[in-house]
Amino acid sequence: MNQFHLDPSIIETCRQDAFLIADEVLSMVEQHSTVSVERSVLRLIGVDGVNDLLEPLPNMMVDEVYHHGDLSKGISRYLASALFQSGLNLTEFQQAYLKGQVQLITPHLEDLDTCRNVLKPYLQKTFDRIAKNRDTRHRFLEKETPRTTDLYVIVATGNIHEDVIQAKAAAKAGADIIAVIRSTGQSLLDYVPYGITTEGFGGTYATQANFQIMRKALDEVSKEEGRYIKLVNYASGLCMPEIAAMAAIERLDVLLNDSMYGIIFRDINMKRTFIDQHFSRMINAKAGIIINTGEDNYLTTSDAIEEAHTVLASQFINEQFAFAAGLPEELMGLGHAFEIDPSVENSFLYELAQAQMAREIFPNAPLKYMPPTKHVTGNIFRAYQQNTLFNIVTQYTSQSIHLLGMMTEAIHTPFLQDRYLAIQNAKMIQTSMKSISEELVIKEDGLMANRAKKVLEDASLLLKQVKESTLFQALEQGVFAGVKRPQDGGKGLDGVFQKSPDYWNAALDLWEVSR
Repeated sequence: MNQFHLDPSIIETCRQDAFLIADEVLSMVEQHSTVSVERSVLRLIGVDGVNDLLEPLPNMMVDEVYHHGDLSKGISRYLASALFQSGLNLTEFQQAYLKGQVQLITPHLEDLDTCRNVLKPYLQKTFDRIAKNRDTRHRFLEKETPRTTDLYVIVATGNIHEDVIQAKAAAKAGADIIAVIRSTGQSLLDYVPYGITTEGFGGTYATQANFQIMRKALDEVSKEEGRYIKLVNYASGLCMPEIAAMAAIERLDVLLNDSMYGIIFRDINMKRTFIDQHFSRMINAKAGIIINTGEDNYLTTSDAIEEAHTVLASQFINEQFAFAAGLPEELMGLGHAFEIDPSVENSFLYELAQAQMAREIFPNAPLKYMPPTKHVTGNIFRAYQQNTLFNIVTQYTSQSIHLLGMMTEAIHTPFLQDRYLAIQNAKMIQTSMKSISEELVIKEDGLMANRAKKVLEDASLLLKQVKESTLFQALEQGVFAGVKRPQDGGKGLDGVFQKSPDYWNAALDLWEVSR
C-alpha cells in the first residue's frame, strides 16, 4: 500500500545516481581478482580438504601460485594444466598434492580449450548440485502458504551440535529462519576452518561440515512442522565468496552479504571487499540465496534520526551492486533497523515512517528488519516493551525478514526461553494486528509522511554528492556510519591483484556459456 505518495522522480534519480556510483566501483572490480575469489573457484571445482596442519587445500594451492607462479592468469589455468599434465583425476591429484608429489607450477600452461575441457566436468557437477538445491527449496516452499513475514532467530552456542538442539526448539516454537551466528573474529580469518567444530566464541564457526549438519537438522524439523525452515549464515569478511560457494553447495537460504559492512565495521580493505562481494553475489544469484545487507549497523554508531538518509542511500547502492551481480529484487534483503532512542518524542512514528518508506521504495525486496539494540539496557521489561513496538512496526509495514529482539539482548547470548518469549510476542502481534495496515491510513501531510519525504530528499542529495566524488572517497570521509577508512588501508589488500589480459576464471566462463 503506497501511503506516502513519494515523488517517483526523486526515487528514479536516486537509482540512476546509485547506478553510476556502483558502476565506477565495478570498473575497478572488473580489472581485479582476489585470493579469496580464486579459492572460491577451487571450491566450486571441488577442491576441499586440509593438510596435517589444518591448512585448507584451496589456500595451499592459491598461495603456491601467488608466490611461485602468476596468479594474475587465474588459478583455473594452473589447476587445469596440472591436472591435464599429471593424467590424474581431481581426487587423485588432491591426494598427491597433499603428499607433495605434484604441484601446480608446471613447465607451461595449456591452451584455453584444453583447460576448459579438463575442468568443465567438475564444475558442471557442482552447478548441477546447486541447481538441485534450488529445486529442493522450491518444492518445499510451494507446498505451503506463502508467508508475508518470516520470524528470524539466532543460535550461538559455539557447538554445532548444541546449535542443532536450540534451532529445532526455536523452529517448533514458530521460528521460520534460523541464523547460526559465526564465531567472534571469523570474518578476519583469511581461510575457512575445516570440519565439524564445537568450540566457537560467541558463535559457531562457519564451515561446510557445520552447514551440512544444520541443513539436515532443519530439513528434518521442516518435515515435522510442515513448513520450510530457512538457514542463514554470514558471507562477509575475508572469505566472503568462499562462504557463498559452500552455502550454495549445502543449500543455505539466506546469507548476510553486504557491500560495505566489512569495510566500515571490520576494517577490511575496500577494494578487497567490493571485488569479493561481487563474485559472492554472483554465486548467490546462481543458488537462489537471499542476501541480507547491513545498513542496520550504521545506526549503532550514528544517530538514527540524523543519519536515516545514509541508510536509504546505502540501500540504493546495495541494490545496484546486487543487480550487477545478477540478483533479482526478490533476493535482495535490504537492511534497516528500529534504532531511534525511545525517549525521543514521537520516536515510534519516526520508526514507522522509516520502515514504511523502505517498503514503498523497495516493494519487491524481502526487506530485513533489525530489532532495537543500541538503546536496549539491562532492564528486560523495557527491552520487551521496545521489542513489542518493533513488532508492531513490522506488522504494519509488512517487513519480510523479521529479526526478533530478545529481552536479554544487552545482557548475554539468549537462552531458549528468551527465544520462545520473543517468538510468542511476534506471533501475538501478527494475530492481534493482522489487518492493521488495511484499517489505519497514514495522514497524507502529517508527521510521518513529511518525515519520509525528508529522508528521501536527503538521501538523494547524498547520492548526488557521492556520485560527484566517488564511493571510495565517501568511505574515506566516513559518510556511512561515521567511520572513516583509507582506500589503501585495512586488512586483505595484499590479496588483491590485477588480472592479466589472459586471466581465466573457469566458473565465470561456464556460467557465461550456460546462460
